[in-house]
Amino acid sequence: MTLRAVIFDFSGTLFRLEENPSWYSDLTDADGSPFDLSAQAEIMRRMTAPTGRITELGDEFIEAWDNRDLDPVLHRKVYVEVLRSSGVPDAQAESLYARLIDPDQWTPYPDTAEVLRRLHEQGVKVGVISNIAFDIRPAFDRLDISKHVDEFLLSYLEEVIKPDPKIFLRACERLGVAPEEALMVGDSEEADGGAAAVGCQVAIVDPAPTAERPTGLIDAVGDLLR
Repeated sequence: MTLRAVIFDFSGTLFRLEENPSWYSDLTDADGSPFDLSAQAEIMRRMTAPTGRITELGDEFIEAWDNRDLDPVLHRKVYVEVLRSSGVPDAQAESLYARLIDPDQWTPYPDTAEVLRRLHEQGVKVGVISNIAFDIRPAFDRLDISKHVDEFLLSYLEEVIKPDPKIFLRACERLGVAPEEALMVGDSEEADGGAAAVGCQVAIVDPAPTAERPTGLIDAVGDLLR
């Protein structure tokens, strides 16, 4: 069946949260020692991992972790705790969390704008599904590419998260296509790969640093870009 829509994940697919060295300029652990590069990289991984429990959490945080992308209050609660449990002092944890939820801090992949524009111009419907607890649309506004996205489905507004089939079916319904006419592009086999269960085609991209993945989206959508 001809593909009439492409649905994209956000983090690690269209955009990536990439650390700025200034974020860590005053970052120290509890005994005052600066975090080394490997520790900085691990903190960033914990802030952006799409699935799985990324650190040991106390019982009072388990429910918050499991429902973090459905409720902004729980999202803040559990991510600040993740940073604290990673050795980041309270004030610095709050500062890093503020960057995590700031759309201006997210870097687009080199081909994001081009792919969304070309799909839109060719009449292919475009959707974005994200397991997220903050509004990512300003990141698209900043690049003037929101006009190329027909539907945004954000888990905290939809009250459902990937890989629940409901969110993929809802996206297809809003885009006016059958699931078999849609391609889901994401970076997580577990979360985004769930679209296959409802009949969508799936393409998985590498959530590599943006400078290392110049054509990942172009390659994923393939022949749809004429």
